[in-house]
Amino acid sequence: MRRLLAWNLMTLDGYFEGRAPWDLGFHETVWGDELEAFSLEQGEEIGTVLFGRRTYEGMARYWTAETGPVADMMNSIEKAVATRTLDEATWNNTRLLKGDAVESVRGLKAEDGKDVYVFGSADLLDSLLAAGLVDEYRLCLAPVVLGGGTPLFKPQDQPIRMRLEGARPL
Repeated sequence: MRRLLAWNLMTLDGYFEGRAPWDLGFHETVWGDELEAFSLEQGEEIGTVLFGRRTYEGMARYWTAETGPVADMMNSIEKAVATRTLDEATWNNTRLLKGDAVESVRGLKAEDGKDVYVFGSADLLDSLLAAGLVDEYRLCLAPVVLGGGTPLFKPQDQPIRMRLEGARPL
């Protein structure tokens, strides 16, 4: 069984995007040679990148217009979109996971191959976390407090206990 890892940039106050959709200006506070190298290092572990529909659409718009090693990785790697509304995926190497996201992702994890990574996609991650499908979170903490935006972790009825496996300053 493949593992499901969530990789996200997050502000110190817990937001993965600002007050408007795709408000990701805080990424500039951490992006550089080291994070690019780490991204490419992680890319070696990725079998499939999983997105929710909104994140997929934004990532496809962004990465298909970019060049360089990370863009090459993102444009060539296998991608899957958990969606109830998309009828086709136009970004290279993308398949649609239609219907119930939790059941679709269970099936994706059961496939042979390298790990499944989720980038962004906070709503999708919320349902996968509640279903016990997220095996690991990897968070890049941006040294900024936004004071508002879209939180990575949604309010939960019960605490979800996690264990710190490591930390790596970049």
